[in-house]
Amino acid sequence: MSDQHRSSPATRLVGMGRPDRSPGAAVGPGIELSSTYVAGGTPAYGRFSNRTWEVLEDTLGDLEGGRALSFASGMAAVSACLALTPPGGTVVLPHHSYNGTGALVDLLERRGALRAVRVDPADTAAVLAALPSADVLWIESPTNPMLEIADLPTLFAAAGKAGVRTVVDNTFNTPLLLQPLQLGADVVLHSVTKYLAGHSDVVLGATITADEQLYATLLTHRTLHGAIPGPHEAWLALRGMRTLHLRLERACENAVELARRLKEHPAVARVRYPGRGAIVCLETVGGQAAAEALEQRVQVWLPATSLGGVESTLERRRRHAAEPESVPVELVRLSVGIEAVEDLWADIDQALRG
Repeated sequence: MSDQHRSSPATRLVGMGRPDRSPGAAVGPGIELSSTYVAGGTPAYGRFSNRTWEVLEDTLGDLEGGRALSFASGMAAVSACLALTPPGGTVVLPHHSYNGTGALVDLLERRGALRAVRVDPADTAAVLAALPSADVLWIESPTNPMLEIADLPTLFAAAGKAGVRTVVDNTFNTPLLLQPLQLGADVVLHSVTKYLAGHSDVVLGATITADEQLYATLLTHRTLHGAIPGPHEAWLALRGMRTLHLRLERACENAVELARRLKEHPAVARVRYPGRGAIVCLETVGGQAAAEALEQRVQVWLPATSLGGVESTLERRRRHAAEPESVPVELVRLSVGIEAVEDLWADIDQALRG
């Protein structure tokens, strides 16, 4: 396929990873279920590589502009990226980030494996001030769940000059909304579970980098820690990615409209929406009790954790013990799905009004 015809991510998502167009060939790739291979070729063993993973990795790497590795979960990818920190080194990360990341950083800090410095990524001066002592700069933009936005080009440029590696959790954006490697990041990670797979039936993670040394380091970590994906999960994720552009377009359209209406709702004290993506956060006028009532009253929206599926979900984030106390107790995170926006609005409106 020529570069001209590959220029659209939507076209690449649909077309990449297909078998050769020989007569009688299958349109879609199969699932390779084997732990053992004949000696003398590749793959050599099922923990080292698998052709089904590789098709998914080729597609995601193409979208992000680097080489991808798939992992058993998003947290497995997070763990691999945190391992890039030298023993006793410093990680600068957002006050508000995925709480699994925060919990793992806390655990590693208690063990003396690293030192954590938490900053507001939207406060560029504060992040820059933390870089001289840092080994890794960890970025979410927008953050989870406060939806803060960082000045990525400025931070990446400064980190590069300071010799600080940059890791970006790009789960909320997907490569269709942001390609951090093109802005100067060293490593991108995804919870493939979320938007990429998109149907709430897969647990997978991924890293992408354009640096061959970092790729080799991450590959070694995956191999020796056994953090490998299942072939069936990899196949499902690739199938889900075929429609990523359609799902994300619809979800974002819904999110924009819902954020607009929620800002005018009498039961909503504040709406957080950065202007892109399909995650919206609201804070209820009635505090925690009102937020909990909202979760109980919705009928179309699904009260559940996780995000990025075709279905719309919501949850009060402070119900999780690991969520920082700076997250308001009445904050409800909405993962806007692909349903009819009027149905989503009618449901959340009646739930807010009680």
